Amino acid sequence: MKNIILILLLGFIVLNAQENNLDSLQTNAVLQDSSLISISDSTKKKNNDIDAVVVSTAKDSICFDLKNKKMYIYGNGELKYKQTDLTGGKISVNFKTSDLESEGVIRKNDTTNVDELVETPKLTEAGENYEGTSLKYNFKTQRGFISAAKNKKQDQRYEGSAVKKVNKNTFFIKDGLYTTCKSDTPHTHFTAKEMKVIQKDKIFAKWIFMYIGGVPLPIPIPFAVFPIQKGRRSGIIAPTYGEINNRGHYFKHFGYFFAISNYLDLTLTGDYYTRGGWRAYGRIRYAKRYDFNGSINGSYSKILIGEDNDPTFAKTTDWNLNVNHNQTFTPTLRLDVSLNFQSSTYLRNTSTNYNDLLTKAITSNATLSKRWEESGNSLTINYSRTQILDSVNIKEVLPNINFNKSRFYPFKTSESSRNESWYEKIGMNYSAQIKNNRTNLNGKVTNRAGARHNISMNVSPQIGYFNISPSLSYVEKWYNKKTKRVLSSVQESNSLAALHALKNSMAVNSYTEKDVDDFNIIRTFNFGVSASTKLYGMMQPEIFGIQAFRHTLTPRVSYNYHPDFSGKKWGYYESYINEDGIEEWYDPYGKEIYGGAGSGESQSLSFALGNVFEMKTMKDPTDTTSKSKKITLLNLDLSTGYNFAAEKNKLSDLRINYRTNIGQLLNFSGSSSYTFYNFDNNGRTNTYLASLKKGLFRITNFNFSISTSLSAEKIMGEERTGKKKEDKEEFKALKKDDYQNVNDYNDEDVDFSIPWNLSLSYRYNFSKPTNKEGNLRTNLGLNLGFNLAKNWKISVNGNYDFQNDEFSAPQVSIFRDLECWEMNFSWNPLGRYSGFRFEIRMKAPELRDVKVTRRGGVYNR
Repeated sequence: MKNIILILLLGFIVLNAQENNLDSLQTNAVLQDSSLISISDSTKKKNNDIDAVVVSTAKDSICFDLKNKKMYIYGNGELKYKQTDLTGGKISVNFKTSDLESEGVIRKNDTTNVDELVETPKLTEAGENYEGTSLKYNFKTQRGFISAAKNKKQDQRYEGSAVKKVNKNTFFIKDGLYTTCKSDTPHTHFTAKEMKVIQKDKIFAKWIFMYIGGVPLPIPIPFAVFPIQKGRRSGIIAPTYGEINNRGHYFKHFGYFFAISNYLDLTLTGDYYTRGGWRAYGRIRYAKRYDFNGSINGSYSKILIGEDNDPTFAKTTDWNLNVNHNQTFTPTLRLDVSLNFQSSTYLRNTSTNYNDLLTKAITSNATLSKRWEESGNSLTINYSRTQILDSVNIKEVLPNINFNKSRFYPFKTSESSRNESWYEKIGMNYSAQIKNNRTNLNGKVTNRAGARHNISMNVSPQIGYFNISPSLSYVEKWYNKKTKRVLSSVQESNSLAALHALKNSMAVNSYTEKDVDDFNIIRTFNFGVSASTKLYGMMQPEIFGIQAFRHTLTPRVSYNYHPDFSGKKWGYYESYINEDGIEEWYDPYGKEIYGGAGSGESQSLSFALGNVFEMKTMKDPTDTTSKSKKITLLNLDLSTGYNFAAEKNKLSDLRINYRTNIGQLLNFSGSSSYTFYNFDNNGRTNTYLASLKKGLFRITNFNFSISTSLSAEKIMGEERTGKKKEDKEEFKALKKDDYQNVNDYNDEDVDFSIPWNLSLSYRYNFSKPTNKEGNLRTNLGLNLGFNLAKNWKISVNGNYDFQNDEFSAPQVSIFRDLECWEMNFSWNPLGRYSGFRFEIRMKAPELRDVKVTRRGGVYNR
């Protein structure tokens, strides 16, 4: 097969200034193999309309009519000129008129013995692809005509019996068809007698018929505009229509999207209800790659629920404001902002999302963080806000400043070698916090501020097989106020006569607290020492692929001392005279943000025993690349302690923690606690159970949880399921023109490559802190998703409470892929937020508002 490449330069072709009257079909006019015809230097150049290089190839032949300045290409021909690329079975070029023609070739099918049209013309121009049975095109005017033309672009295409190009960017289509279906015979498409196409922008059509399953809808659409522009674009946001029982008919999400630039956009929408309610929504987004991105959105609504004379009639006013901003100033300086402000009934009255409806509190955070890599120091400045939706209570922290200095060794010299002195191994840590709490409880606003410094010092020398770690910790707290207690009717007086008079007058025996502005410093410290070592036990059975078992035992003993800072000598506690004339001591800093000095001396000796059980597998003797694996079978930790300074219950509870993973399929963890003391009706006594012959200890709490997460992908692997890890998507400053609450369902594609997935969790908790009957809580959680059949996806999730014998927040979701349509169904069968939502809509983003929706219950809002 011959491959002929020809490059035609500017001007018409003359060979040595000779005029030859050649028939294009004569064999001596056919250029064999790769040929280059150039303009002779002696030839005078003439003007024509071909002003760039033309490259052509053919599998059969290329013929020239030099006298008439024509070229003919046969057999899978290809012609390239500027941004135009044409392929076809037959191509002819007239360099005089700048006309180009192409058509397919009729060839008999060897299998069916039927004539077929093959090698039909395909034109690519500026990224647009067109295909038809025949084509005419003029280089000069850039106008053309295509018979039985088709154009396919991403997931949409248009075609017609004829396409006429009238200028560089405008086409007219006769008997046009537009569809977003991928199949050659689309399930859904739109037809019109005439269509106008503006390249890379829009399709205009009038009197359009919509076909579903090949059947046209009886009523045509008078006029329509179909967007074919890539990426984000400004435009009208089509509204949705419907009816809600207690709000009337609605006209929702109507507005406009402004694609201001690649880094900035704006969305404005509104809702209207026929009973008088309305809602306005706006959002602005911005982004600059590698620097910052964020959004600001908010809404305001006034909704009328029910009729005026209805007992349940209500007027609600709701609003919300969300601010998100993320910015990296330098590699070591970053700002993250996520602020959420809303009315207490906003989610209840506007959202249909199950998680939103169950939300009890909303939080806001803003953090500026800085780190110094050379010194290892870091600084964070934070603002946080928590709003309880069931009340008007709001808790704010502004500012919350934290400084941390990485561990340093103050006694280490620059000449230190490997043989360091023990004091050179002393390490220190320092941190400082400044915080101001603002609390609004039922309209009463209180502020608490303070600062705290933490300095700790320790050293960990190894003596033989033991690690000895003495430590010292110093804490200093700064406050600008304290709390003072006085009797309610006596106020500042401490007179015993006044107290007796108050008691005899049957006044209320209580005290009041008031804040006193006063700068105070609280200094506390504690020190301790710990010793630990490791013991190993090994067994090497070398059977069943097991090379060895290992048991690591880590005993640890520690002693900690904390003085009783409530004593008079420290001066941190204050007193008042109660109604009985008795002096009572209290902590005036107990309500401050870092607390007071702490009461009670502590001389605690703690015991801990860590156990790790491991297994090592054998290498595969038949595989030289195989490696042995270490598998952790069980982690088991035990701890208890003894406080020599405690007045009673010196012995702490015995606590046991355990966790294990069975492969990647099952996670098991739990804990339990046991007391060594007896209980009576008044609570825990100071009598050991052993002295009463009731055993060594008694359980006070036992809990465990079992969870598993299974899927066909995890069990069979990626190759069996066909699921492959996707590469990370490139950064996109702003995504497509989505907007809040327009669609009830997620726009992300449903993953059918995983046939099924299952998540199960079981939680058991038994608590018996007193001598009374214990409290048992057990719960089972389920999240199941599976492909019922091809293009069917079903998911079920919920929780079951065994004690109350009820399901909590169950939900069933069904998805059906209908090629160019999709169906979504969600059902909440039980509970306060029961309801259903059904929707069939077109998948293409350009036609997402073509849908049928039905809803009820909580979704009917």
